Order: sequence, then structure tokens, then C-alpha cells
Amino acid sequence: MLTYKNVNRIFIPLLVVFILLRVVYSFSFLWINLLILIWVMLTVIGSFHIRWNYFLNAKHSNYSVKENNIAITFDDGPHIEFTPKVLRLLKKYNAKATFFLIGNRVEKHPEIVAEIIKQGHTIANHTYSHSNNFGFLKTEEVIFDLKKNKDLIAELFQIKTNFFRPAFGVTNPRIAKAVKIEKLDAVGWSIRSLDTTKKTKEKILNRITKNIKKGDVVLLHDTSQKTIEILEQFLVVLDKKEIKSVTIDQLFNTKAYA
Repeated sequence: MLTYKNVNRIFIPLLVVFILLRVVYSFSFLWINLLILIWVMLTVIGSFHIRWNYFLNAKHSNYSVKENNIAITFDDGPHIEFTPKVLRLLKKYNAKATFFLIGNRVEKHPEIVAEIIKQGHTIANHTYSHSNNFGFLKTEEVIFDLKKNKDLIAELFQIKTNFFRPAFGVTNPRIAKAVKIEKLDAVGWSIRSLDTTKKTKEKILNRITKNIKKGDVVLLHDTSQKTIEILEQFLVVLDKKEIKSVTIDQLFNTKAYA
């Protein structure tokens, strides 16, 4: 399996051997530089591709599920305008979802979070600040950010969240350590909608529907009107395919809250 630990188990001994060969036999620096370049490339790509499980294990799909179920997930809420629209659509089509919430937005709109919970959806941790520098934070800073959101949700709603999705889906050894210390269950996705990009609604809808199958985890964001319009069309497609959207804990048969 291609993981950070396994790669290091191979690359570090190889690097030592190459350096020794350089010292004893004037081994070319080219091979040493190439080895280091490959290591850097794997580390960078692994950081931005949570589905690799390069630094930590995350839940991306459950293709062994017996029922014809998927999980729709929303990042970056609650949003005062768009999250209520999402909730109305989910209720209209009898669908459930998981909302990965940003703590500083939870503070501003706790009434929306309360409605999410009331309607039977699952809430989860998506950091407190969603910092643009999330991938560069020290371990202690990541722990503080995750814990601040977890404690805030616990204080406001008496819920201790188990699920966590890193900001931007970025992972590294510091984030992995923080997740382990905070005893959080990382969640990724199998279908990324790219609904926050400049792609058209038609392209995004096609992206999330063309290969949809039971066990998939779909990533959306409850932060724009474009997503609202895509969501309704998506829910219509799911109805036609007789696919049901459930929460992450239902899809994976695990606990959403401690």
C-alpha cells in the first residue's frame, strides 16, 4: 500500500545506500536527486489527495453496502442563505445528508445547525477556522482548531462529533497526528463535485451522476445558488435510479457521535 510510512521505509534505506555509493564509488548525484524528487512528488500529491489514504485512513466509500444507498455530504456551512435551501430540498426528496461544519460559522448561525439536527441529518467537524494555511499549521495548532470546533458543538448542542473532514481535503503527518489525538474519524469522498469551481452546472451534474453507484460518498458545498440548483436535479436523478441518500454513519454502519 502506498502510504507515507511505507514509502519512507523504502526511500530512507535507498537514500543511505545511494549516499554510501556516492562516497565509495563516486556514484552520480543524479540518482540521489531523482530519488529525492520522487519522494517530494509523492508527499505533495499525497497531501492533496485524501483518497490515497497516504497520511491517514479515511472513509471514502462503502461498496459493500447491501442497500442501494449513497451519502451526500456538504462542506463549509452553515450558510445563512443556502443551507436552509439545502434542507428544504432534502426534506422534499426524503433524503438525508452529512454536514461538515466550520466552527466560526456555527457560532454565527447556531439556529441553522439546530435545524439540521432536528431534520435527522448528521453534523461533523470541518475545523473551526478553515484557514487557508491549514496544511502548514503546527500539530498543536491543528489540535487547537479541531478541538475548538468539537467543544463548541458539544457546548451548543450536547453532541460530541466523531467525523472530521480536513479543510480542502489536505492531509499531512501533523494533521494525521492531531486527528489521532482528538480521536476523530476522517471522512473523504469518492465523487468530488467541484461545485466551487467555474465549471457549469451541466458539467458538475454530469460529473456526479454519470457513474454514481451504491456506496459512493458525494462532496458538495452548501454555499452557493449553483449548488442548490445542481442538488435538486441530482436528487431527481437519484429518485429515478432508486438510490437513497443516507448519512455517513448509516452508510458505514458506525457512530456519528461519541
